Amino acid sequence: MSTHSSPIIVTSALPYANGPLHLGHLAGAYLTADFFVRYNRLKNEDILFICGSDEHGVPITIAAEKEGVSPQDIVDRYHEWNKETFKKMGISFDYYGRTSSSVHHNTSQEIFTELNLKGFFKVKSEELFYDESNQMFLPDRYVKGQCPNCGYGEAYGDQCEKCGNSINPTELIKPVSSLSGETPIRKETQHWYIPLGEMQNKLESWLKTRKDWKPNVMGQIKSWLQEGLNDRAATRDLNWGVPVPVEGADGKVLYVWFEAPIGYISATKEWAMQSNKPEAWKNYWKNDKARLYHFIGKDNIVFHCIMFPIILMEHGNLILPENVPANEFLNLEGKKLSTSRGWAVWLHDYLEHFECDYLRYALGVSLPESKDSDFSWKDFQNRVNNELVAVLGNFVNRASTFIEKYADSTVPPLVDPKPLDLEMLEAITIQKHKIERAYEHFRFREAVQEGMQLARLANKYFTDSEPWKTRKTNEIACFNSLHVSIQVVAALSVLMEPVLPESMMVLRRQIGLAESIKWTDISSSMLTTGQSLQHTTLLFKKIEDASIQLELDKLQNSLKDQSRELKVEYPILKKTIHFEDFKNLDLRVGVIKEVHDVPKSNKLLAFKIDIGIETRTILSGIKKHVDNNKLIGQKVTVVCNLESRKIMGIESKGMILMAESSDGSLYFVQSDAEEGSILS
Repeated sequence: MSTHSSPIIVTSALPYANGPLHLGHLAGAYLTADFFVRYNRLKNEDILFICGSDEHGVPITIAAEKEGVSPQDIVDRYHEWNKETFKKMGISFDYYGRTSSSVHHNTSQEIFTELNLKGFFKVKSEELFYDESNQMFLPDRYVKGQCPNCGYGEAYGDQCEKCGNSINPTELIKPVSSLSGETPIRKETQHWYIPLGEMQNKLESWLKTRKDWKPNVMGQIKSWLQEGLNDRAATRDLNWGVPVPVEGADGKVLYVWFEAPIGYISATKEWAMQSNKPEAWKNYWKNDKARLYHFIGKDNIVFHCIMFPIILMEHGNLILPENVPANEFLNLEGKKLSTSRGWAVWLHDYLEHFECDYLRYALGVSLPESKDSDFSWKDFQNRVNNELVAVLGNFVNRASTFIEKYADSTVPPLVDPKPLDLEMLEAITIQKHKIERAYEHFRFREAVQEGMQLARLANKYFTDSEPWKTRKTNEIACFNSLHVSIQVVAALSVLMEPVLPESMMVLRRQIGLAESIKWTDISSSMLTTGQSLQHTTLLFKKIEDASIQLELDKLQNSLKDQSRELKVEYPILKKTIHFEDFKNLDLRVGVIKEVHDVPKSNKLLAFKIDIGIETRTILSGIKKHVDNNKLIGQKVTVVCNLESRKIMGIESKGMILMAESSDGSLYFVQSDAEEGSILS
């Protein structure tokens, strides 16, 4: 993607306004979008960054019921809270809207009405659960019961949190209303469905025109398409949301998945009104030359790559996304992030103790772009201390301090530069092009790393050119070193701006670069000879061990507090089996001899396990739960007579038994017996 005159609209997934923001939010949909937007602003592109609060749906009503307040009270509180948190994290939205606004309600209803008048929807009658005491139909999350798949007794009507399988509420065993605690009845209701299956061919044809979409995004889309798309309800029975604009549809609202993405359009309208250009939204949504980019987490891929495009297609007068660079999930300290268990780092809490740029950088170099990644406080500390402080900050400080001391705080001249000087100046252009390519192909980790690489090269150059020696023996060589170094500092202040906006703004003021500087201005001669520099201060400060330990303790204490409140619910016992069934299992003690990653798999490990009479290859999807370096020699229990299976081209002969704790951690079933011993 090169510089265009055509407008760009960037959206980030609308976060639910039912709680504060955490690390997973930032890494999933907002940080990468902000990197991309800031880079394009520097390139002087016509770019608009839109987001807002998703204020409808069951999560909002559940939060309201827990607190004994109205849904409006909940969304009003968290909308403002999260809006302020984003601002403090440097997320530079042009407009942050909300789906409870009248503009959003009107826009959603207009689009629904246009589709309805075209005969797009299928109107179906069906039986759903109804709570007689509360006189209301029950949304999926308001029904609990026993999971039909694993037997877990506290499964919700949309998904079992134990086994992860999707559920239809009517499939639950012994269903109970979360509102009254009573068994709900089945009652007939009517809803409007989107015929996704009928649109599948049209969608697939459009998807073939998309270029450079990430493999993890296309992979998930294809898995849905291979199974075949089914009709999907666009309305539901609920008293909170956008009312269905059809006569006789009292008590029905637009399903949140249908109307929430329309929030991008309604928020753009509100931005246009606020800018006193009420028709300007059309330049982004009704302009064939405009380019739309959705930044989301992987849990939103189906809505943004299948359902919303189908709505836009059928509407026929709105642009479709150019790309949807979705990220995978961020884990925390090696475990799945879980707000219900207290295993989370809240952004508002982080900002009370650390600078926003520190987190932007630490997450930027470890983003879950193509697979899940992990945040740890120790790694955060190392990134700040060993990279921001010791590499980037150190180089800026060395160059600035020397100029202040030995060149009267002015940019010294460059006279007859040596090859070493010219190579360093050339590195500015080389790294600039690398960073450009990374941003334009949504490789944000690479963009951050290549920026830091320029600082590494500059540190080496400073050391190799030895200005502390040449200042006494060869003033021209000394001034050349300082001239080159401060030009690199100037380039870095722009190249790293998308990642470190606050720090780089401070740096540009110190070296006298205009705030209006653009990407095209990045060169090896951004500062003129004789230009005055201000007294420089340290850009970054080391983070001490004590600060990190406080955060680790806070995490553990939060987890303990949650565990006191939450009773662990184990699955009910499975059906009784005959003794002969058990005797047919061949369980033996094995010893892990080798372990290797399985190519192209985020979960699988290939084990070589000695079971006494032979060594077998067994594949197991436990990569995220174990430390490869500590597995050799580990004793495990193996199901030896399980039918072999070919997985990703490798034959797996058996199964390693694991035990799963209530927090989702996995543990080997061990024995002290020698390898080959039979468990009976």
